[in-house]
Amino acid sequence: MTEPDDFADVLAANDQYTRTFDLMGLEPRAARGLGIVTCMDSRIEPLDMLGLKPGDAKIIRNAGARVTEDVLRTLVLATHLLGVERVMVVAHTNCKMASATRDQVIEIIEAESAIDVRSLDFRLVADQRESLAVDVQKIRSWPFLPPGIVVGGFVYDVSNGRLLHVT
Repeated sequence: MTEPDDFADVLAANDQYTRTFDLMGLEPRAARGLGIVTCMDSRIEPLDMLGLKPGDAKIIRNAGARVTEDVLRTLVLATHLLGVERVMVVAHTNCKMASATRDQVIEIIEAESAIDVRSLDFRLVADQRESLAVDVQKIRSWPFLPPGIVVGGFVYDVSNGRLLHVT
């Protein structure tokens, strides 16, 4: 249950944001034809790291930058309706999804909340480059996407901001 002050800080910030809001009229299409699948990690700022501005790309984020059915469904819409012609799958260094085991994640969550999460698939990553290759291939072979869609797999280094093209 939420309390009136639970979101006061972000609502106050939004009030300030509206005073200088300048995105009215921005087209819903990806101006640079780019789709980005990346992790929800706060150390990743997709627009800044790629020299983009609002409206240039469609950004899909989840834990571990994994290509799930929901990501594929979203890419179908992005490619057919919103101008996406190429897709970057961007994992990153020091990712919790690539450094913890399933048992460790379950143990941490249960210790902090007493909630049993054993039925969830967290899509943890044992080998980041192998997972990237698999996820890139999922996109390339998804029958609902345009044939020949350009897809690349990348690793972002959170210690220096460098992006490495790996597949």
